[in-house]
Amino acid sequence: MTAFNPNQHRMIPAQRWFEDFVLGERFVLPSRTHTSALFAAFQTASGDTQPVHCDVEICRARGMPNLLAHGFQTLIHTAPGAGLFPFMVEESLVGFLEQSSRFLKPVFADDTIDPALEVTELVPGRSTGVVALASTVYNQRKELVLEGTQKFLIRRRPA
Repeated sequence: MTAFNPNQHRMIPAQRWFEDFVLGERFVLPSRTHTSALFAAFQTASGDTQPVHCDVEICRARGMPNLLAHGFQTLIHTAPGAGLFPFMVEESLVGFLEQSSRFLKPVFADDTIDPALEVTELVPGRSTGVVALASTVYNQRKELVLEGTQKFLIRRRPA
């Protein structure tokens, strides 16, 4: 039996560097159904007590079919850590630079969402580069509910 080596205990054994990314490359993130448990967890973590996010009767009185997810509750599902991207850059990631989002349609309790990230821009520097990822979230009706951008500073391959 081989001795345990923590440097080899990785989700993605081959690390990637700035030069290894390709425009159009996609990172699919897990689909999630917005259950009442997710609403409760988000409310606990955020402190959000706005009634449309936690009182289904108020939502229905306002013509909504169910609890309305806060935009950030939808946005958190685009966290790269839910997929393989951060495991690919364990050695090369310098930092998360920025994030922007547009919330295009409502997400309600019991909606299922499908998030993904796609490489849309590669800006090389001397020793690092910026990898821009478009973030998208679709609902079960194939409607785009969120779009945005995330940018990461990634080291170039060592000489």
